Amino acid sequence: MVFDQIEEVFKTFKPDSQLLTYEELATGHINDTYLVKAADQSLYVLQRINQGVFKDVPGLIWNKVHISHHLQQKLMHLSVKERLRRALTFVFNQNGEPYTVDQKGDYWNLMIYIDQSKTFETVKSEEVAREGGKLFGEFLNLTSDFDPNKLVEVIPKFHDMDFRYAQFEDALKKGSKERLERAKSYIDLVAVLKDEMHLLQKLKNEGKIKLRVTHNDTKISNALFDLNDKGLCVIDTDTVMQGIVHYDFGDAIRTICNQAAEDEKDLDQVEFNKPFYQAYLQGFLEKTEATLTPVEIKYLPLGAKTMIFIMALRFLTDYLNGDIYYKTKYDDHNLDRAKNQFKLIQSFDEKMGRVV
Repeated sequence: MVFDQIEEVFKTFKPDSQLLTYEELATGHINDTYLVKAADQSLYVLQRINQGVFKDVPGLIWNKVHISHHLQQKLMHLSVKERLRRALTFVFNQNGEPYTVDQKGDYWNLMIYIDQSKTFETVKSEEVAREGGKLFGEFLNLTSDFDPNKLVEVIPKFHDMDFRYAQFEDALKKGSKERLERAKSYIDLVAVLKDEMHLLQKLKNEGKIKLRVTHNDTKISNALFDLNDKGLCVIDTDTVMQGIVHYDFGDAIRTICNQAAEDEKDLDQVEFNKPFYQAYLQGFLEKTEATLTPVEIKYLPLGAKTMIFIMALRFLTDYLNGDIYYKTKYDDHNLDRAKNQFKLIQSFDEKMGRVV
């Protein structure tokens, strides 16, 4: 990406501003994201959405805008400055739209950068885990009165276990002999866990668990903290759509309670941290307990195990498919990610015992 291209897109949002510098924020698996600085020292986050993954990009961006507006309305008791730090703020272009389409047909959106903030790739303290629970719990609480049917389903069947197993079984048919052999022990484990990993799907299909607005990508790096490690804002809302609370709870636990990075090759370092789980649960329930049903609360632990598994399954499926979904840095990157998550499931079982 050259400076002129970035500047051209930026100008559609801020025609009176001059682009000074930009740098890539290479933290996500899917989109291309840049921190841009204007000549007046204002900072923004400019993002190009991956159309290979997201088929309805305008719908996706409007989802983000609607949820951000809803959050900001709920935070009207705060100062304007504080609201800008507590919820994402999207910049509209000259045509009154929250996105710009460049000459190649790529979609871009622009957000105000939240300064004096930081993210964590891994969690090192119970306090950060607790703050993460409060932050994601507050997101669910503040959006609990937003009709989830108004949101576009940006990734159909995103956490649908039947769908993920069907994708996996299709990948088994297409995978190279070499990759199938290297992944054999993990392929066998997928079959062993199948019944347990379908239980939440069954409860959802039977209407025993409520559909809500969910973030659907609550890894800890999508929680923004202030410089004192207090939760500020939930970010990366590309996958916000309707779902069940266990998706958001479980995916957060998956990243918060893994003592290693999600692609750590040394599996001896991958261990489920039960104190972090308990701290996150405490913070999460502090913000959500009044709105969750007893059934939802009962199955939160299973949500954690299920979301660890579904990521293991997705990494393994992409590995067998030849790495067509996630960005990879080397040949076995997705297999290493899958191994990591399966080891985390093993440690979860050892620390938590039977959860259903």
